Amino acid sequence: METHPYAPKASFDGGDLDCGNGLLLLIRKHIDPLEAGELLEIRSREISVPEDLPAWCRLTGNELVSHLSQGREHSFLVAKGKFAPERARAAASRAAMPLQQSVRAVTIPSVLPAPAPAPSIAPLSVMGVGSWPRPAWLLDALHRRLEGRLDAAQFEAAAEDAVRLCVDAQLRAGVDVITDGEMRRDNYASFVGGLLDNCQLIPITDLLPYVEHPEEFERELRALDVPAGKVRHPAVFGPLGRSQPLALHEARFLRTLSERPIKVALPGPYLLTRTMWMECISDRAYANREDLARDVVRVLREELADLLAEGVSLVQFDEPVLSEVVFGHARERRTFMCGALGEKLETPRELAFAEQLLAELTRGFPRERLALHVCRGNWSPDESVALHGDYAPLLPLLARAPVGTLFLELCTPRAGDGGLLTELPRDKRIGIGAVNQKRSEVETPEQIRAHVEPLIERLGPERVLLNPDCGFATFADNPLASAAVAQAKLAALVQAARELRAKFRVG
Repeated sequence: METHPYAPKASFDGGDLDCGNGLLLLIRKHIDPLEAGELLEIRSREISVPEDLPAWCRLTGNELVSHLSQGREHSFLVAKGKFAPERARAAASRAAMPLQQSVRAVTIPSVLPAPAPAPSIAPLSVMGVGSWPRPAWLLDALHRRLEGRLDAAQFEAAAEDAVRLCVDAQLRAGVDVITDGEMRRDNYASFVGGLLDNCQLIPITDLLPYVEHPEEFERELRALDVPAGKVRHPAVFGPLGRSQPLALHEARFLRTLSERPIKVALPGPYLLTRTMWMECISDRAYANREDLARDVVRVLREELADLLAEGVSLVQFDEPVLSEVVFGHARERRTFMCGALGEKLETPRELAFAEQLLAELTRGFPRERLALHVCRGNWSPDESVALHGDYAPLLPLLARAPVGTLFLELCTPRAGDGGLLTELPRDKRIGIGAVNQKRSEVETPEQIRAHVEPLIERLGPERVLLNPDCGFATFADNPLASAAVAQAKLAALVQAARELRAKFRVG
């Protein structure tokens, strides 16, 4: 076979893998560490790759520079982003280094630590749901870290500076419970793919060959408020393990900044299972979705135990895809939820599966320090593209959920009648969504009181907490509010809470 006009920086042999059966994972693993404009050589013997690889390049913004073939043997030269000949010439003197994707052995702790005491959370306390808008310099560091171009220590220093700013804003607003704003995370759920053993974060554009209707999926990606190549998705290629924490380091740093109670949000077990189970990827490591779910629950239990042992007051599990289970069938067009890409059976079976996983995850842990968050999609300020429907189909699951607090989207009209929540057991606190993070207008304390007082009167003030409907920046590259607006909305919540405590004689 003749040679390419330029030397690649890296090279690998994809053998007989096609784009829908693992080749894209290997491409992503090799191309991410490259600098923009540098070249990757992909060797292949699969007949479909000459047609599929150019389509992948067009979708992801990478450039196919050269294609050579001899019989079944193909060699492709792909630039990361737009081809930069000067970088290719500079790399010509360096031999291409082949990389290999290896499966790491999993270590399972024999004993989980016991919970430690934690500050209590008073009735009518104010807090965020989780995420906070990231500064532009942190987003740049996050992308360089994800692509292997920034080391862990440099990224951690940048992230800690961003957390300090986030906490300062919350304290100025006067919140009662703080979060770290999820500053280290690319989004609320997929970040675990970059931390768990035998899991890899890939741009969601790489999933095109795996979805049932690729044309519809591609149209949806192009309509996103954020470039789809910046939204990443976890791909499992071996047994899941937790050799490093998911959020424990976040909580430890947060404790150095304030003595107020801490809340940490984690993706729930059903969301992670739906997200991670992708045929032709995860079925190499797991026979079925249930087998994968057992390891998802195990690693989440390990993380939960460590967080409670660290003195975290509240651990919140995010399960927004529950809304997709009950409302998604009513839409002609799928809502944009990463977890909604995975396999889904009929609604009763999915809800039972989600309930089972939550029960297994929380078994033996104190319910008063556990929470569940449900919303209807938080990737666009356009309310019309998110799911609609009240909580009636989810009430049985919410009632039986083994958690002490439910953080629920209630400010948006898409959530329907909040009065339904009076049917929930009295041992559950309700975090009422009292400001809408999708709207740039800041609600007044009077508007907030008018929204929440009827529910407080029916639920009882001792059962109510106040929060936004969802996070301010669920996806790092797509914040729904500026930091200034987020702080103003929390400050309005705090003022409303003061007036409500006085009216209901709380505290």
